[in-house]
Amino acid sequence: MREILTEGLSQMGITPPGGAVEQLERYAQMLTEKNQVMNLTAITTTEGIARLHFLDSAAVLAYGAAVSRKDGGARWLAGKSVIDVGTGAGFPGVVIRILEPSVELTLLDSLGKRVDWLRESCEALSLSQVRCLHARAEEQALLPGFRDSFDVAVSRAVASLPLLCELCLPYVKPGGVFLALKSVDSDAEIAAAASAIKRLGGELLPPLDYPIPGGEVSHRLTAIRKVSHTPKGLPRKWSRIKKEPL
Repeated sequence: MREILTEGLSQMGITPPGGAVEQLERYAQMLTEKNQVMNLTAITTTEGIARLHFLDSAAVLAYGAAVSRKDGGARWLAGKSVIDVGTGAGFPGVVIRILEPSVELTLLDSLGKRVDWLRESCEALSLSQVRCLHARAEEQALLPGFRDSFDVAVSRAVASLPLLCELCLPYVKPGGVFLALKSVDSDAEIAAAASAIKRLGGELLPPLDYPIPGGEVSHRLTAIRKVSHTPKGLPRKWSRIKKEPL
């Protein structure tokens, strides 16, 4: 795994801080062990975890500067507050935090057992400035200190983009950005999300397709800049979000 990560991160223009690759290896080990008793991932091979989880998550660092129209290269997230909505087993949030230690990270998931494992894992990895939160995204976004409060929201493979925008954009402060890791075949999703993005105070930026180093798989980073505060009444309850997308 070390060779895959070192070579892949280099190809992506990312210089990991000291000990980061070793932390990712330990994270993979904990993930594999816990996955035997809890459904955390369907990807279980060393190479699969390295490429399809870790390097895919690292794309936020490697390509975020371009889609957010900011300078700073792979360190564009330095010092920023980031919330990972529907984090699951910690992707992309934990990988981002390991590769950019200055990030103030919130991991949010609706399954308490996953959040407990993430909290234990972050402690075992000695990751500071990480908050693990058991909550429903649409409910937590209504609370002071969360609504319109984060520099960046990220989410990976949680829901279709129209629904995901209503779950995630309310967390982002004006001037911040929401990044969704999606399939390169997500054109229809992006088009369908146009109305939701506008109503939630967002502005769609050009999507960016990226190859995962060492394989034939490409994914898409969809970026939405927050240009104004999310209107009152949004997000709605999950049942309405699913039934009546914006």
